[in-house]
Amino acid sequence: MMENLQYVMLQSRTSKLQSNAWVTEGLYTFCCQVMFESGFLTLFGKEFNSNHDKNLASKQETERAHILNALENFKEFDRIFPALVAGLPIHLFKSAHSAREKLGEALLHKNLLKRDNLSELVTLRMFLNDTLSTFDDMEKAKTHVAVLWASQANTIPATFWSLFYLLKSPEAMRAATKEVQSILESAGEKISLDGKHISLNRKQLDNMPVLDSIIKEAMRLSSASMTFRVAKEDFALHLQNDFYNIRRDDIVALYPQLLHFDPEIYADPLTFKYDRFLNENGEEKTDFYRNGRKLKSIPCRTGYFATSQ
Repeated sequence: MMENLQYVMLQSRTSKLQSNAWVTEGLYTFCCQVMFESGFLTLFGKEFNSNHDKNLASKQETERAHILNALENFKEFDRIFPALVAGLPIHLFKSAHSAREKLGEALLHKNLLKRDNLSELVTLRMFLNDTLSTFDDMEKAKTHVAVLWASQANTIPATFWSLFYLLKSPEAMRAATKEVQSILESAGEKISLDGKHISLNRKQLDNMPVLDSIIKEAMRLSSASMTFRVAKEDFALHLQNDFYNIRRDDIVALYPQLLHFDPEIYADPLTFKYDRFLNENGEEKTDFYRNGRKLKSIPCRTGYFATSQ
């Protein structure tokens, strides 16, 4: 993913631009294009693999056009996803249904087999679909559409809001820049525009508590999704001062912002504080309290895949 992010930002997006050319673009559009293209390449590989191909530039442009077209189909499908979760059939949304079908066609196994550097996840899913499932070709492809959606649905907004608050807060920007520079120096890496990619291992990426806190704080302020669960059996849901009898097949909805904006858990909850999830030693903060009692888990969870990207 790191290599593809650098490829997208330093090569793919700038291949037709002069070195001194400036391009103005909306932040959300920028995040969508960069994260989707790099995520797509990470999961499904590339249609080319030779740096010595004389037609490489042309193939790169064609590849990028196909991926950006897939992005438009993704956005159309993602737009009506809440309605699908609510139980409405996708056939009620003609444009979204068409977009999903186009995504499926692009991810047919016969097309994926032409690509290089498929991820291990997709390769394994292809093998299992071909050997164990009774799906037809399009049904197999739609399982890859589901993987693509899951990899992007949280990642794109998480990236946008993290950058949004980072750009608005000079203090956060200074702290994040200092941390990144420190990690690069310890890894013997330098930022360069000559095509050499930065390479950091998992341990080095995980050793960025400031950046992690910024992402969590951005998600705390912006995440408004609800979590739904269907009861598998009758039970009593015990809360602090009351309880509710839940019947089998009842739907329970959890609204995270009730905790995210609770002033007893987060002082001044509507204000962005980049170090809110850091303790006094500058390490990850894990202790949060409500009504004098320590909470069992951090009351602001972010998607693992989104945070990692």
